[in-house]
Amino acid sequence: MKHPMTTFPARDGETTVQLPTLRLLTCGSVDDGKSTLIGRILYDRGLVPDDQLVTLERDSRKFGTTGADLDLALLIDGLEAEQQQGITIDVAYRYFSTDKRSFIIADTPGHEQYTRNMATGAANCDLAILLIDARKGILDQTLRHMSIVSMLGIRHIVLAINKMDLVDYSEAVFNAVVTDFTAHASGLGFKTLAAIPMSARFGVNVTSPSTSMPWRHGPCLLDYLETVDVADDAAEAPLRFPIQWVNRPNLDFRGMSGTVMSGRVKVGDEISIADTGLTTHVARIVTMDGDLESAEANDAVTLVFTEEIDASRGDLICHVADRPTVVEQFAAHLFWMGADKLLPGRSYLIKINGRTVPASVTEIKHRLNISNQQKMAAKTLRINEIGFCNIDVSRTICIDSFEHFRNTGAFLLVDRTTNATVAIGTIAFPLRRATNVHLQRMSVTKEVRATLKHQKPAVLWFTGLSGSGKSTVANLVEVKLAAQHAHTATLDGDNLRHGLNRDLGFTDADRVENIRRVGEVSKLMVDAGLIVLSSFISPFEAERRMVRELLGPGEFVEVFVDTPLDVCMQRDRKGLYKRALAGEIKNFTGIDQPYERPDNAEIVLTQEDGTAEQMADRIVKYLRDNNYVVSA
Repeated sequence: MKHPMTTFPARDGETTVQLPTLRLLTCGSVDDGKSTLIGRILYDRGLVPDDQLVTLERDSRKFGTTGADLDLALLIDGLEAEQQQGITIDVAYRYFSTDKRSFIIADTPGHEQYTRNMATGAANCDLAILLIDARKGILDQTLRHMSIVSMLGIRHIVLAINKMDLVDYSEAVFNAVVTDFTAHASGLGFKTLAAIPMSARFGVNVTSPSTSMPWRHGPCLLDYLETVDVADDAAEAPLRFPIQWVNRPNLDFRGMSGTVMSGRVKVGDEISIADTGLTTHVARIVTMDGDLESAEANDAVTLVFTEEIDASRGDLICHVADRPTVVEQFAAHLFWMGADKLLPGRSYLIKINGRTVPASVTEIKHRLNISNQQKMAAKTLRINEIGFCNIDVSRTICIDSFEHFRNTGAFLLVDRTTNATVAIGTIAFPLRRATNVHLQRMSVTKEVRATLKHQKPAVLWFTGLSGSGKSTVANLVEVKLAAQHAHTATLDGDNLRHGLNRDLGFTDADRVENIRRVGEVSKLMVDAGLIVLSSFISPFEAERRMVRELLGPGEFVEVFVDTPLDVCMQRDRKGLYKRALAGEIKNFTGIDQPYERPDNAEIVLTQEDGTAEQMADRIVKYLRDNNYVVSA
């Protein structure tokens, strides 16, 4: 469905002008008057119903911060917690129209704690009103919001310098704030920047010009918003049509339904499935109101092809001459929203252009210092930080650079355990693998090697706390397998840290990299036909899942040695727990580092399973019962 257009007479009185609905947000630091500003616009334009005015009068007496006056912020802050605290917590949307234009406005929180809500509200907006308290000037949160707005592709800014009444409507104060902001905003790519002094509480320069600042010449806020040109040029961009579902109501009809993200398509066009390159022609463009000859950006339609080709939900349709880039790696800006920090190497889910696939950040190139826009070295990103990263996906996807195609150049990262959105990203450019590097197919395959060894290769992944008995049991299992002429290899955490992983520490990021390397080595050994016994604390479920997904079905056997912490501490011959409790060892699993218990391990060993010897016998029996090894 297209965005509605508003038509109004131009200044010559003869021609007419059409402007699209303006989608905008208010943002900035806490208590700078965002909700009051929106409330003022609604109130002055007579858009507040009588019954809501009665409620506002009551709430102003109960929660208001403006004395005997109406507290217009309460029109927007609808949550009781917001009214009690006098702050905005969640994003509130308001819709209203004037004679010249329609508006969708998002009131976003100013508190740093709720920055992720601000970023959510900024998505899909065309313009941002960045409020600044004239008494305080530019604050860190102002700069953070400015950086997020820039990263999300908003190119039109209104710098609303509020509370001018508290600085005696000083021109000098206004100019100083504008100069400071302009210096910080250089290089962020804003196309328009309008600075407007105002007092939202008293309605100065909000919906009508004011005589309080005779030194200021220019439109009031609402006049500016009614005429600012933020034309959406999506229809002029190349065609991008993600398939949302395959419409097949009967055997005689098969169409691809979705919304045109950008560009135009018409009957007879030769189109392509972006990632496979399969081509066909458009036979019909179907809607609920009948067939169309053409469709353009924001139209919801069903495309029917002249020839049937393989296409399904998540595929991206484009014109043959304007295919997006098909990649497995790309560079992107990330705004990290997760409560837990970003860990390079950890597997997340990326949601992009209708597809969801596993992805990981392979490298953080830098973190942005919002105070001065300087690029800082970083190994991780924490909540509300912006970074520039390389991202690897598990299968090819179609992308565009966000700079050129806003709709198809943005994505979300999702935590695979909690299903929470942890980051918003915008694509900078694709990364290509070296063109002279190819997978070399070997004549002697994993299956051939396994047949020669009379066994089914697999990884026995022993996980548990330090001192749980992982290595002891793994060693006994290998002895018993060797006695049965099975071909094995053992990977032990301590041993690998003397060689392959000697450069890694024990931070969360290094632990993730440690397991990633072990997983790759384990995979190579499985390819060699071996039964691999990998013994690692591996405290995070995400990394254990990552190794599992590296291998084929049945090739990852998780063995959880479930020994209680107090028992592990009693076995502590190396004194590690004692030193960790004394603060001499940091990031020690079970003490100041969490251990995420497996939920679906193939084998769980507890104290009730008897001695280490008996535990090893149980594992060997599992291997025989499931045909990994044959009985001696």
